Amino acid sequence: MKSYDYAHREGVLPLTWDDFARLAARLAELLEPRQPEIIVGLARAGLFPATAVACSLRCELYPARLTRRLNDQVVRQTPEWLVPISPAVTGKVVAVVDEMADTGQTLALAAAQALELGAAQVVTASLVNHSWADPAPRIVALVTDAFVIFPWDQQVLVSGHWQPHPEIISFLRSALFSSSPSNML
Repeated sequence: MKSYDYAHREGVLPLTWDDFARLAARLAELLEPRQPEIIVGLARAGLFPATAVACSLRCELYPARLTRRLNDQVVRQTPEWLVPISPAVTGKVVAVVDEMADTGQTLALAAAQALELGAAQVVTASLVNHSWADPAPRIVALVTDAFVIFPWDQQVLVSGHWQPHPEIISFLRSALFSSSPSNML
């Protein structure tokens, strides 16, 4: 199985930890009027903004895992539940938070499960959203169609050596190849 289709990306947007902190604060500001009682963070990377938002809003955080990946490799066409949403959402106002809304499918499935478990209200939120996400999250800190490089993905440890994330290298190679003059003929 190959990784996500990156053909629609327009440019590259590397985010620093300071950028992340500003975006997470903005996400909390946008969510605060909804008065969420529980934040559901979608693991893995969605736990970064979910934790920041839960701490900022002083509400409980419950992780869930719904993903196309296994060991950071895309292995499924559609997201699969690995850790379901906690029944603690019953009767509560819930914000489901992820780091990125690409297709919108993961957030929509998580929101549906929270509602099935009896959540009083569910709002979806993402740190970053691509314009083509359908359905788009209700709350978004940043909309961009760039290839976003999050600070936690910039380097990975392989056999004792830090190196750029393989998905970043793959994207940059494909972007370079697709923009080379020989491909414009």
